[in-house]
Amino acid sequence: MKVLANDGISASGVAAIQAGGHHLFTTKVAQDQLANFVNEHQIDVVLVRSATTVRQVLIDACPSLKGIGRGGVGMDNIDVEYARDKGLTVFNTPAASSDSVAELVMGHMRGLVRFMHDSNRQMPLEGDSKFGVLKKAYAKGLELRGRTLGIVGFGRIGQALAKLAIGAGMKVVFSEMHDNNVDVELDFFDGQKATFTCENIGFERVLAESDFISVHVPGGNLIGDDEISKMKDGVFLMNASRGGVVNEEALLAAIESGKVAGAGLDVYTNEPTPAVKILMNGKVSITPHIGAATMEAQDRIGTELAAHIDAL
Repeated sequence: MKVLANDGISASGVAAIQAGGHHLFTTKVAQDQLANFVNEHQIDVVLVRSATTVRQVLIDACPSLKGIGRGGVGMDNIDVEYARDKGLTVFNTPAASSDSVAELVMGHMRGLVRFMHDSNRQMPLEGDSKFGVLKKAYAKGLELRGRTLGIVGFGRIGQALAKLAIGAGMKVVFSEMHDNNVDVELDFFDGQKATFTCENIGFERVLAESDFISVHVPGGNLIGDDEISKMKDGVFLMNASRGGVVNEEALLAAIESGKVAGAGLDVYTNEPTPAVKILMNGKVSITPHIGAATMEAQDRIGTELAAHIDAL
């Protein structure tokens, strides 16, 4: 098959696809030229990440397409149902980046409670002249141990985050569409394992009882003024799922009022041009949508995409 990896692919992914006997193109094609490229080269499979969109117009314009692959989890940049109705196979790599996203969320949490996100901004500017002032400003840090993390959406990423949080001594509760509690197994470096049961307490209780809330859902307008009003005073809110899941205006208002103590964001309503007032807020820890951007995750994504292509 002829495969176009339009948003890049790891070296291990390149090797795996080529080992399957497929012809791989790694040219970065502009969105408005994509249909022409696909038709000119009779591309069978297009692989994308978050930069390239595959909408109905492109699908209709490219009769050679047999499959669309998303390197990552969210597929909101693909008209999935339409493509499948047209007979195309659409696939993603949900297991490949779970640990990487979870570790990033934990990084935001740890940084926020010790003001590391703000200290890293201020120390280069004023550390030599206002060292004592900054030391006093960051003197009231918090520990994660003993606090409650509420996870909204308890799929692969949510469960990976739960394992890290349990390892940090946190209580983990969650909300999910099903009613069941979930056992998560922690694997240690020496082969030992330990199993912990996480309780599904429902969305409303997660809002009311959690010191930290992390959302891991595929999309939608989940957290706004009403939901924030039900949270604990001084809550920390994390979003590494999709932009717009947390209403940014409501979040900023809650930070200003003190209702929300801080937020960790890896995704934004407007990408790739997030609102400046989000980027400049000293109580928001920010990263540029890099949840899956580790070498290990990219290797897993590449080989998982190759396996899907082989199965077509």
